[in-house]
Amino acid sequence: MKSLIFILASLMFSTKVLSQTLDEQYGKDVKSIDAIINAYYEVISGSSDDPWQFERDKFLHSVKAVIIRLDDNGKADFHSLEVEYIPMGLKPREDFYEHELKRIVSKYGNIAQVWSAFEIRTDPEIPSDIRGLNSIQLHYENDRWYIDSWTAQMESEQNPLVQNFLKDH
Repeated sequence: MKSLIFILASLMFSTKVLSQTLDEQYGKDVKSIDAIINAYYEVISGSSDDPWQFERDKFLHSVKAVIIRLDDNGKADFHSLEVEYIPMGLKPREDFYEHELKRIVSKYGNIAQVWSAFEIRTDPEIPSDIRGLNSIQLHYENDRWYIDSWTAQMESEQNPLVQNFLKDH
């Protein structure tokens, strides 16, 4: 009898969760600039046992969001969020944590620019020396924030961006 009650309770809970709209599930993630940037770091970070959060990540971004990565020579690689997912889906997930070090936000009306220094970790508790800088552009529409694009450049000897960015002025 106890197992039947447990099964019925589990079924009711999973039906409730599965029937939620994306806005009900992830609406709190997009109500402020801090919330959406925190959610952005949460969806890309996790252990190899955690499932990818594709649906949540897509909810954070505008429909035509653009991702740009700069190599050490400044050459840009442009692609969509969907193209970003392809290599992720083709290989098993590894422990990966993008930990934010510092954030600077500039806002004007319904647009915002976020500079976000980060480091990449394989253990959330152990700092690393693999760092970079994200430039994230957002807009506010329909009572929520959207990520329109982000550009990332890793720190290198030629571009010690993060060390300079982290200094207090």
